[in-house]
Amino acid sequence: MSHATPHPQSGQTVTVTADLPGLGSGSHRFTVEDWNDRVFGRSWMSMDGNPTALAYAVRSAGARLRTDDEVLYGKVDGFAHLVHVSEITQGGAE
Repeated sequence: MSHATPHPQSGQTVTVTADLPGLGSGSHRFTVEDWNDRVFGRSWMSMDGNPTALAYAVRSAGARLRTDDEVLYGKVDGFAHLVHVSEITQGGAE
Protein backbone atom coordinates (compact mmCIF):
# COMPACT_ATOMS: atom_id res chain seq x y z
CA MET A 1 0.00 0.00 0.00
CA SER A 2 1.40 3.38 -0.98
CA HIS A 3 -0.41 5.61 1.51
CA ALA A 4 -0.04 5.00 5.24
CA THR A 5 -2.33 7.85 6.29
CA PRO A 6 -5.73 9.06 5.05
CA HIS A 7 -5.96 11.69 2.34
CA PRO A 8 -6.25 15.16 3.93
CA GLN A 9 -9.65 15.68 2.26
CA SER A 10 -11.17 12.33 3.28
CA GLY A 11 -14.81 12.89 4.13
CA GLN A 12 -14.94 16.20 2.30
CA THR A 13 -16.67 17.12 -0.93
CA VAL A 14 -14.44 18.70 -3.54
CA THR A 15 -14.89 19.82 -7.13
CA VAL A 16 -13.21 17.71 -9.78
CA THR A 17 -13.01 18.45 -13.46
CA ALA A 18 -13.18 15.14 -15.30
CA ASP A 19 -15.07 13.15 -17.90
CA LEU A 20 -16.74 10.67 -15.54
CA PRO A 21 -18.62 7.61 -16.83
CA GLY A 22 -22.34 8.25 -16.95
CA LEU A 23 -21.91 11.92 -15.99
CA GLY A 24 -19.93 13.38 -18.87
CA SER A 25 -17.21 15.99 -18.82
CA GLY A 26 -17.12 19.09 -16.68
CA SER A 27 -17.14 19.90 -12.98
CA HIS A 28 -18.52 17.39 -10.52
CA ARG A 29 -18.97 17.40 -6.73
CA PHE A 30 -16.86 14.44 -5.57
CA THR A 31 -17.02 13.18 -1.99
CA VAL A 32 -13.60 11.79 -1.11
CA GLU A 33 -13.58 8.55 0.85
CA ASP A 34 -9.80 8.04 0.83
CA TRP A 35 -6.85 6.99 -1.28
CA ASN A 36 -7.91 4.07 -3.46
CA ASP A 37 -5.07 1.89 -2.16
CA ARG A 38 -6.23 2.44 1.43
CA VAL A 39 -9.85 1.59 0.59
CA PHE A 40 -9.05 -1.60 -1.34
CA GLY A 41 -5.64 -2.50 0.08
CA ARG A 42 -3.94 -2.37 -3.31
CA SER A 43 -3.27 -0.20 -6.33
CA TRP A 44 -6.06 0.51 -8.79
CA MET A 45 -3.70 -0.99 -11.39
CA SER A 46 -4.01 -4.45 -9.80
CA MET A 47 -7.78 -4.47 -9.27
CA ASP A 48 -8.58 -6.88 -12.11
CA GLY A 49 -12.29 -7.18 -12.75
CA ASN A 50 -13.28 -4.14 -10.68
CA PRO A 51 -15.54 -2.00 -12.92
CA THR A 52 -14.61 1.28 -11.20
CA ALA A 53 -10.88 0.60 -11.66
CA LEU A 54 -11.44 -0.49 -15.26
CA ALA A 55 -13.40 2.68 -16.04
CA TYR A 56 -10.61 4.76 -14.46
CA ALA A 57 -7.93 2.90 -16.47
CA VAL A 58 -9.71 3.68 -19.75
CA ARG A 59 -10.50 7.26 -18.75
CA SER A 60 -7.02 8.00 -17.41
CA ALA A 61 -5.36 6.75 -20.58
CA GLY A 62 -7.60 8.95 -22.75
CA ALA A 63 -7.07 11.96 -20.48
CA ARG A 64 -3.31 11.31 -20.30
CA LEU A 65 -3.30 11.29 -16.51
CA ARG A 66 -0.14 10.21 -14.71
CA THR A 67 0.05 6.46 -14.13
CA ASP A 68 0.61 6.39 -10.38
CA ASP A 69 -1.26 5.75 -7.16
CA GLU A 70 -2.23 9.34 -6.42
CA VAL A 71 -5.79 8.18 -7.02
CA LEU A 72 -8.81 8.79 -4.80
CA TYR A 73 -11.89 6.67 -4.31
CA GLY A 74 -15.13 8.53 -3.75
CA LYS A 75 -18.62 9.18 -4.99
CA VAL A 76 -20.57 11.57 -7.17
CA ASP A 77 -24.32 11.43 -6.56
CA GLY A 78 -23.90 8.09 -4.78
CA PHE A 79 -21.96 6.42 -7.61
CA ALA A 80 -18.35 5.29 -7.11
CA HIS A 81 -15.55 6.82 -9.16
CA LEU A 82 -11.78 7.05 -9.08
CA VAL A 83 -10.14 10.40 -9.74
CA HIS A 84 -6.54 11.48 -9.87
CA VAL A 85 -5.58 14.18 -7.36
CA SER A 86 -4.60 16.41 -10.28
CA GLU A 87 -8.29 16.53 -11.26
CA ILE A 88 -9.30 18.32 -8.06
CA THR A 89 -10.00 21.90 -9.04
CA GLN A 90 -11.49 23.16 -5.78
CA GLY A 91 -11.13 21.68 -2.31
CA GLY A 92 -12.99 21.74 0.92
CA ALA A 93 -16.49 20.98 2.00
CA GLU A 94 -19.26 23.36 1.03
